[in-house]
Amino acid sequence: MARIARALISVSDKSGLVPLAQALAEAGVEMISTGGTAKVLQQAGLPVIELSAHTGFPEMLDGRVKTLHPRVHGGLLFVRGNETHEAAVREHQIAPIDLVVVNLYPFEATVAKPDVTLEEAIENIDIGGPSMLRSAAKNHQSVTVVVDPADYERVAQQVKERGETSHELRRKLAAKVYARTAAYDQAITQFLTNAFDEAPDSSDSDANLPGSFEEKMPLVQTLRYGENPHQAAALYGRFEEFFSQLHGKALSYNNILDLTAAASLIAEFDGFPPTLAILKHTNPCGVGQAPSLRQAWDQAFATDRQAPFGGIIVSNTPMDGDCAEAIREIFSEVIIAPDFEPEALAILTRKKNLRLLKMHRPPHEVGDVQFRSVGAGSVLLQTVDTHLAAEEDWKVVTQRAPNEAEREAMRFGWRVVKHVKSNAIVYAGSDRTLGIGAGQMSRVDSSRIAVWKAGEAKLALKGSVVCSDAFFPFADGLVAAADAGATAAIQPGGSVRDQEVIDAANERGVSMVFTGNRHFRH
Repeated sequence: MARIARALISVSDKSGLVPLAQALAEAGVEMISTGGTAKVLQQAGLPVIELSAHTGFPEMLDGRVKTLHPRVHGGLLFVRGNETHEAAVREHQIAPIDLVVVNLYPFEATVAKPDVTLEEAIENIDIGGPSMLRSAAKNHQSVTVVVDPADYERVAQQVKERGETSHELRRKLAAKVYARTAAYDQAITQFLTNAFDEAPDSSDSDANLPGSFEEKMPLVQTLRYGENPHQAAALYGRFEEFFSQLHGKALSYNNILDLTAAASLIAEFDGFPPTLAILKHTNPCGVGQAPSLRQAWDQAFATDRQAPFGGIIVSNTPMDGDCAEAIREIFSEVIIAPDFEPEALAILTRKKNLRLLKMHRPPHEVGDVQFRSVGAGSVLLQTVDTHLAAEEDWKVVTQRAPNEAEREAMRFGWRVVKHVKSNAIVYAGSDRTLGIGAGQMSRVDSSRIAVWKAGEAKLALKGSVVCSDAFFPFADGLVAAADAGATAAIQPGGSVRDQEVIDAANERGVSMVFTGNRHFRH
């Protein structure tokens, strides 16, 4: 490849732009640029040719037409050394463009805004940018194309040292272009498909799901292995927008499953008094709430003193030194908090492998649809379960209504049980879990496990509330809870044997509420 003599630069993201342009200028590269990019370069004192001067045609239609011109695409696409191509560009006085630096209008960021209008979204659909990128990438034998500011330094270094870029680098950058434009087009497709759909019937369960599904996600990091050492694994997507790792060794596949489950649970307690949860294998083994985070830890840990070993700890308020000192006494894999006070960091970073993560926002904010691979070349999609039945919609179905203490326990326990694997049973007080049974084939077995765990922890269930993520299919689950000491129950209702369960509750003086919403978690 000949020396890079001419570059076309047009970027919406100006980060790293000036240092790159300075390196190009020092290497004697002529720079052509458009509107806002040209102004930034001029303000930095760098020589730049306005694109309209290069093409002999002004930008028009509010900037919609500026790079769609033969002197741009001809300069990018002609095959160097091809006699016919060389003759054509000489005849039409088209100068070669050897380097293209372009990133696209921020369509994804625009449509992520809650108040975005259709008109605003459409104006942020880039036309010229993808066209230039694809032209340059197609002719990567002769043209270097850069779509990601992360690649600026590498390109600048090669131009400085060699006056050109290597064939290997140009190939990598070209492939990156097509990945970026594919993801960009998919984002536009998904937004417009939803925007152009007629207003859905609220009773239609698939109203918010696309007619087809594609997802393009960048690699965040490769992982040592998957669930087991013989399985390969990697993390893709926007994970780093939601979490920052402050300390500790690299996250594992299982860590990531657990910590996202923990973050989703603690999001239920946003704006509540200090709340702390301990999770293991994506299930909570204890949740506590108190005036201080240390007290919340004591209550969560008291639920189960064995399972937290090697678990995940998450809090809804910044981790402080007093709580960190208590947590330090047991082995944990990951601690997640909205922030870490300096004293807490000083205590916890003494353990070199302990992973500390700052959570910027809950993971469910990524969108209202989640997906899961199920093998067989298939993917399941569903809307995220962010629903929590309003208390005014609860239906008291027993002769005795819950008292205020029981209602408090219902409010707390109902937020927890929706994050326990089904069949899920949680015995709760007003500010703590007392016993948790998860993932059993029978609901009554989950209840028995929760009662057994409470006994192991020497926690009394007398006066507690039992929370069930789905209806009791038989009265036996309710009877077991009452025999254990529960005086109230909260469940969705909806079983053909609801009346049998209600009768069993009335016979035992148990107050019961139906929420009307199930929270299965498989």
